[in-house]
Amino acid sequence: MKIAVCGKGGVGKSTIAALLCEALLEKGFQVLAIDADPSPHLARLLGFAEAEKVVPIAEMKDLLAARAEKDGPFYSLNPKVDDLPEKFMLERDGLKLMVLGAVREAGGGCACPEQTVLRRLLSLLLLQSKEAVVVDMEAGVEHFGRATVSAIDAVLVVVQPYRGSIETAKQIARMAEDLRVPNVYFVGNLVASQEDEDFLSRELGARPLVSFPRDEEILRLERQGLPLGEARGPARAAALKLAEELTKRLQNGT
Repeated sequence: MKIAVCGKGGVGKSTIAALLCEALLEKGFQVLAIDADPSPHLARLLGFAEAEKVVPIAEMKDLLAARAEKDGPFYSLNPKVDDLPEKFMLERDGLKLMVLGAVREAGGGCACPEQTVLRRLLSLLLLQSKEAVVVDMEAGVEHFGRATVSAIDAVLVVVQPYRGSIETAKQIARMAEDLRVPNVYFVGNLVASQEDEDFLSRELGARPLVSFPRDEEILRLERQGLPLGEARGPARAAALKLAEELTKRLQNGT
């Protein structure tokens, strides 16, 4: 089961990705979390030791340049990355974490060689992993490579009940469908009422697979810098329900 989590910046995508990882662990899965967001937070949210010292691979400029074999305007389209997971993967209690980050392109410049290395590494992790995989992605899916798409079982599009979030969510869902991702689901976040739920369903044209309520416990854990695995309130219950729904749908092919 290989899940990509996408959504407009600020909708709680990383929080839901972390809660889903913990729920899958609780259900007996071995889990690989991959942080491919430009501002990676999964190490902290998942409670890895010294998370603030973890350097995303996207920020290892010398490593990326070497693996891309940059020579002026030329670079390798098939960079060597198979040794990187062993060197940089973190692990604790049945949970693995790979912090990729994403290359930021200043001034609209091209970072193609570096992106090629990261994209190939992401594809390698997805294709070779035997664990359940949860990828915290950038907002869209246009940066998916062909091999990445072929390995993804489902895209979760996180959306909050306001129009800006909904417009972005619909765009992401359309892109995922255009790339022939087999399963695309909306996941509501900070859904406070049935009115919110109905608003999302009406505007999206589909009911969210699961909706997460506002949970003061999650806010407290975030503020105190504590791992979300300590959550025991409604957000944890929603994450367990999401894990159950994904397991049922993906294993049954529905």
